[in-house]
Amino acid sequence: MRVNVNKWSVFSFHVAKIPNFADKFKLMQRFKSWILPIAIVLGIFFHEYIIVLQPALPYFIFLMLYFSFNSLDVKTMRFTMFDFWLLLFQLVVSTACYFIILPFDGIIAQGAFVTVLAPTAAAAIAVSLILGANIGMMSTYLIACNLMVAVVAPLSFTLIGANPDISFWSSFFAILRKVFPLLIAPFVLAVLTRWLLPKANAYINKHKNLSFYVWAVSLTVVISRAIGLLMTQFHEHRMMFLWMVVISIFLCFLQFFVGHLIGKRYGDRVAGGQALGQKNTVLAIWMAQSYLNPLCCIVPTLYVIWQNLYNSFQMMQKDRAENKKGC
Repeated sequence: MRVNVNKWSVFSFHVAKIPNFADKFKLMQRFKSWILPIAIVLGIFFHEYIIVLQPALPYFIFLMLYFSFNSLDVKTMRFTMFDFWLLLFQLVVSTACYFIILPFDGIIAQGAFVTVLAPTAAAAIAVSLILGANIGMMSTYLIACNLMVAVVAPLSFTLIGANPDISFWSSFFAILRKVFPLLIAPFVLAVLTRWLLPKANAYINKHKNLSFYVWAVSLTVVISRAIGLLMTQFHEHRMMFLWMVVISIFLCFLQFFVGHLIGKRYGDRVAGGQALGQKNTVLAIWMAQSYLNPLCCIVPTLYVIWQNLYNSFQMMQKDRAENKKGC
């Protein structure tokens, strides 16, 4: 006796067992707190291979900001005392670090200076989305901080006199070319998407956490570059390297701590910590290598590791809190 089996019913049965994209995405969300440590481990052990992705880093940053800015309502962007105190901290503390450390070691002093002065990282927006910070506050400070650094950094480099052949205007336009396209272009594109393509905007907002995964890839590339740089410099400058480890850890703790305090004062502890603590270390390393003693770039290179370990810790804490609420 022959049994007729509908081939489409068999196909449907097998397809039904395959999890759809939404289920996969939810599963990835549960393990988002582990993505950063994984990115760091990959960067440490496979940096020689991952470094080939470095030319794609600006495109990753562009996508990350575009996804994040799509959830932003421009009307919420206002320069407030929150931004003023954070900017003042960066200016005062970066200068203080330089002059306090200068009598002991000029290279470490330059490294501390450029690390504190460095603007907020574009990736801070992606992390802030995960941690639940106010995106309007973060976006306002991100743009204000980067514009401030574009003006202050060239003036500072001129006064320090690390490279007398480079003028204020040449360094000003060079820094502006680094930060302006990656900040303003995705911001304008996101605003236009929100205005002209509301359905596309709604779809992007539904999957806005994709910006975090784009950042995870970017982080792996940045860590790979950092590890490669540290390995080439460690053996020749061991004692200086150890002092830079201490200084970079202290600066990371100080900036996140003060940022949390200022943010708490103005209603968003997380936004304050990310705005002040999460630095654009790629720009800091480039400024150090271009305008200061190239060795001082080890401080911001180490800083990228500490800041992302702390970000991973914050995400784990948030996941635990959400799991407790769900129980």
